[in-house]
Amino acid sequence: MAFSPLISADVLQHNLEQGQDVMILDCRASLTDANAGRLAWQNAHLPKSQYFDLHRDMASEDSSQGRFPLPLKEAFTKRLQSLGITSSQAIVLLDDAGGTLAAARAWWLLYIWADHPNVKLLDGGLAAWRSIGGQLIDSSTELTQASSDVSAVSDWTPSYNNNQLISAEEIIARPDLHLTDARSFDRFTGKHEPLDSVAGHIPGADCRPSAFNLTCDGYFKSSKQLRQELTHRFSEVAYCGGGVAACHTIFCYHIAGLPIPKLYIGSWSHWIRDKTRPIIRTTKTESDLENLQKEAKK
Repeated sequence: MAFSPLISADVLQHNLEQGQDVMILDCRASLTDANAGRLAWQNAHLPKSQYFDLHRDMASEDSSQGRFPLPLKEAFTKRLQSLGITSSQAIVLLDDAGGTLAAARAWWLLYIWADHPNVKLLDGGLAAWRSIGGQLIDSSTELTQASSDVSAVSDWTPSYNNNQLISAEEIIARPDLHLTDARSFDRFTGKHEPLDSVAGHIPGADCRPSAFNLTCDGYFKSSKQLRQELTHRFSEVAYCGGGVAACHTIFCYHIAGLPIPKLYIGSWSHWIRDKTRPIIRTTKTESDLENLQKEAKK
């Protein structure tokens, strides 16, 4: 792949030392605490990074469309402009969960939806930056820096692309679609549901937890390994609980150089709002998950 959507901590540090124009967006988040990510950023973050909020920047307030609905275009554009993002600079995204909370969601919004040409995820996230001794500062330190360090407002207006979105109605109309559920196996089967009022999954879906995309130390698997694992798992739609982890799945198809699935952004939290939509609960066990893991390694 000529352009890698990943960047290592070493390369990022070098680019910053060379004074390259890099916009760093810290996407740390909690699904259940809307303020946790920002507090974590305030306590320790990469110099000149800005906080990109899953709950406020990457979603709208229309709760009828699921837990993290698509942002309104006008509001999203204004937020990108207020951050100083231009189409010519590189954007680097990071979180502290291997991209699942919520750097991959930010990548999807910026690269797939808003059509920014140069968006990368920091491989290994904040832990990788720490591992090379990368500098971290807190908000009080940053306040003492010159105001010129703060990015100026930009006038970039994204060209939005809705072609990679799919609705619940389209899924129902196409029972032949291949869906991938990025949630944990227990949530997929309906055995355990910590976030939503109804447990189970969408008919026709297979389970590949987003954790399968990472190595045991939190880095992305190689493009070769992901391609090997995903080639035989043809997927046309990715979903999860609220349209966050599903972006991690889509990102990995992109890394692998495979056609990317469309995003059902409302995901399970939207699907269950209509009681007429079918759901499935299964009796699959941990041994089935083990088989799924073995299958992923073939």
